[in-house]
Amino acid sequence: MPKLRAKVVKKDKEIEDKESFEPMTHFFVPHHEILGKSEADEIMASYNARPEQMPFISSSDPVMRSISAQPGDLIRITRKSETAGEARYYRYVVEA
Repeated sequence: MPKLRAKVVKKDKEIEDKESFEPMTHFFVPHHEILGKSEADEIMASYNARPEQMPFISSSDPVMRSISAQPGDLIRITRKSETAGEARYYRYVVEA
């Protein structure tokens, strides 16, 4: 029985370590931001789309948890691009 308990403790420690990682500080993670209601409405109007028609991102995604995004939020992802300089992508947060 003690061996099983040791595994559980180790497993809890691994989960704790994973949750303490801050994904937004990683070099390869682009800038993510939650758009306000009015800005999200402007984006949807410019694309002539509804939020449900945008690409999805799970609310359990580590970056979404990091920025406290909730299902229904619209996220702007800004990536560096060699050709465009900066590229913007939009994602609709859905329940995990």
